[in-house]
Amino acid sequence: MLYIETPTLNQIGALHRTRSDACVSIYLKTTAVTQDIGQSRTNLGNLVRKAITQLEEAGLPKRRIWPLEEHLAILQEDEDFWEHQANSLAILVTPERIQTYRLANELHDMVEVSDRFHLKPLLRTVTFAHVAYVLAVSENAVRLIEMSANSPAREIKVQGMPKDAASAVGKKSINESGAGRRIQGLEGQKVRLGQYVRQIDTALRPILQGTDTPIILASTLPVDALFRSLTSLPLADQSIETSPDRMTPAELAEAARPVLDAKYEREIQDFHSAFDKQTGQNRTTTDTSDAARAATFGGIDTLLVDFDSVTIGTVDEDSGAIKFADKPGASSYGIVDEIAGRALQSGARVLAVRKGDIPGGKELAAILRYPL
Repeated sequence: MLYIETPTLNQIGALHRTRSDACVSIYLKTTAVTQDIGQSRTNLGNLVRKAITQLEEAGLPKRRIWPLEEHLAILQEDEDFWEHQANSLAILVTPERIQTYRLANELHDMVEVSDRFHLKPLLRTVTFAHVAYVLAVSENAVRLIEMSANSPAREIKVQGMPKDAASAVGKKSINESGAGRRIQGLEGQKVRLGQYVRQIDTALRPILQGTDTPIILASTLPVDALFRSLTSLPLADQSIETSPDRMTPAELAEAARPVLDAKYEREIQDFHSAFDKQTGQNRTTTDTSDAARAATFGGIDTLLVDFDSVTIGTVDEDSGAIKFADKPGASSYGIVDEIAGRALQSGARVLAVRKGDIPGGKELAAILRYPL
């Protein structure tokens, strides 16, 4: 089973604010098959040596390099940690601390060394979800299913979750009526279903409220419509429109994959439509220099970035002016990565996508809050 730790956008934003004389960002292809993880550990050793060489060449004192090396050495030797992996591993380390995220996305091995972290690969993990929750709800049962790209779907046991609608309201059936009742028939059934939905919502809120992981509802009318009208959970717009009672977790996960694909494609299409509309008002750009200035002054509303490319240089903290670098080193960083981080800090929506999804096939495309 994949062991997945997906960061939220808030966590990525906090990571972008990190500054140090040594920020090392390592992305490593891994596997959930424990007996095959040795190659990943070997590759990590090679990436660590590359990072240390860059820090030494930049003149960083040994007293700052040693604690960073120690963090990574401890991680490399942690057998328990390596027994539980996913498809990729993100390692973000400074001399003061180390953070790791085990990811469902399949990322290429890479290392970046700078005074800030390289975060575009993490943005990709929250742009296109390889993981999701399926909430299967009917009058007869409710289940929360966790799904991911390359591991079996599984049901999550939720404390306080009602068994079904009838037991949630203390009845043998939600259609039950009696003398003296103020509500009967269809009205009574709707009220009891509402009580059931609120109990489900209360049980799930500690787990799902505020998550960036998509939550896909599997249900039929009238439960689907009623659930959406009452819940506080951030549900995906599209549902699995079927009775989920007889479906296995694997079948629910399979039914959810087209919903995830459609969600991603819809987001890209919506961006292109908005980009075309705003271009006539001088509120778009695919120019890196213009985007850097706009991001610095909080001028980006929505940003697409190519998650695969890295253009090295620096972006001035005050003016947003770009200076390109000839080669990677500890004194430079990914320019587009920095633009994405600054856009996040000002509340922009940022998506890391394939280059072919970006207008003009550029490294980035931005919809601006005001004309250039």
